[in-house]
This record gives sequence, structure tokens and C-alpha cells, in this order.
Amino acid sequence: MKTTPKKLVSLNPKSSGRNSSGKITVRHQGGREKRFLRHIDWKRSLTLPARVEAIQYDPNRTADIALLVYANGVKDYILAPQGLKIGESVVFSETAEIKVGNCLSLKNIPIGIEIHNLEITPGKGAQMVRSAGNTATVQSKEGNIVVVKLPSGEIRQFDGTCKATIGSLSNPHHKEEILGKAGRKRHMGVRPTVRGVAQDPRSHPHGGGEGRSGIGMKSPKSPWGKRTLGKRTRDRKKYSNKHIIKRRGVK
Repeated sequence: MKTTPKKLVSLNPKSSGRNSSGKITVRHQGGREKRFLRHIDWKRSLTLPARVEAIQYDPNRTADIALLVYANGVKDYILAPQGLKIGESVVFSETAEIKVGNCLSLKNIPIGIEIHNLEITPGKGAQMVRSAGNTATVQSKEGNIVVVKLPSGEIRQFDGTCKATIGSLSNPHHKEEILGKAGRKRHMGVRPTVRGVAQDPRSHPHGGGEGRSGIGMKSPKSPWGKRTLGKRTRDRKKYSNKHIIKRRGVK
């Protein structure tokens, strides 16, 4: 927190999985350590060059963050890509060099380049490819339409004016991290989970039976009786269906 500007930090309130009425809507969430939210510049609207002052850990996300100082003195955070070092210069520009950390419109990024922090709606700010180690790839272009392969394997069309940042995200070994003890999970705000088969039939569809009897059904279900495997949950009339060329998981 010593090198963190106060203007870029605010207290991150916890809800412990409860809604405005105080009812639990997300299970297995509870008390955690006090956290401060670092405000990330998702839009990269300043066209001035910026120097990387620090690479920092952020408790609210899996990737590291980089503190930028722009030529006019303004400070901001961005997600730190792999290979970005302290003292380097990055910029948002339509004619920027294809270099790690630089931000450009998709139409100006060559085919085959790895990108992250991808916008869905031009000018709204980055919404996709923001987790540790993730990267998307520009596959093809036709007019103002750019085809991008996402980390999930989904191939999707984007408007050429959507912004993206060059490079893959930092901390690629995050998924290999071993927490070490249950207490660390509690510090993160995650409460214990009781298996459905260990519960009684009133509390869970998997419950009941003498001894270890399994779930006793063809497909596992949620505590509310909804199927949890094999059923597609995506809205058939979703606005973005027309932009998806190939869905994830389809061979």
C-alpha cells in the first residue's frame, strides 16, 4: 500500500453472499480479510505515453497490476502483461508499435498477435480476457470485422474499433498455486462446502440412503433440483449469438 496512490484505492465492501434484503443468494461466502479495491483503467483513453512505475499484487484479481505514470503526471493502474518491466513506456494509440502493454484498436493489430483486455462494445472498456495467464489471438479480418479466438476456444467476431492490449497476462502459474491450509481459504472469504450425498434428502436431492449410496440419479442436481450437467444454460435469443462463429467445447 506504500506505493499505491490513495486516489486509486477504495475500501472493497463485502456482502458475504447476501442481497439487499440480507438473504443469502450465493452460498459458501463469509468473513474475510479487509480488502482495498484498486481502480483499473479499463478504457485506456489517454493517448499520452506512460511509464511503468511499479508491478504490484492485487488481492481482488488473479493477474498482477502495473502502476502507470503518464506524461502529464496522471497515475493509473492497468493489468500487467507478461514481460512488462518497471521503467518501460506504454501508450494507447491507433499507430502504436506492436509491443507488450501497448493498446490499439483491433483493426490495427496484425493477424496472429496475442492480446488481452478485450472490449466487447467500442468505448465501454475491457470486459474479456482479464484472468491470469490468459490470452486471445487475432485470427482474421474482413472489412471492419475482426475474428478473435478466445482462451475458452470460442471463435467470435468483434467490431474493428474495439480496443485490446498486446501480450498475454501475467502470473500464468496462478492455477498451480497450492493454498496449503483451510484457514487461508477462510481468509479469502470462502466458507466450507458440505457434499450433497452427505446431507439428508430434505436438504439436497443427492441426500439420503443407507451408507454410501451415491447420488441415485442419472445426472447430478443442484440443491434446488436443477440439472448441473449436460443442460445448456445460454439464452437462445442472446444478442451476441450472431457474433459467435464457433462455440467453446465444440470439436
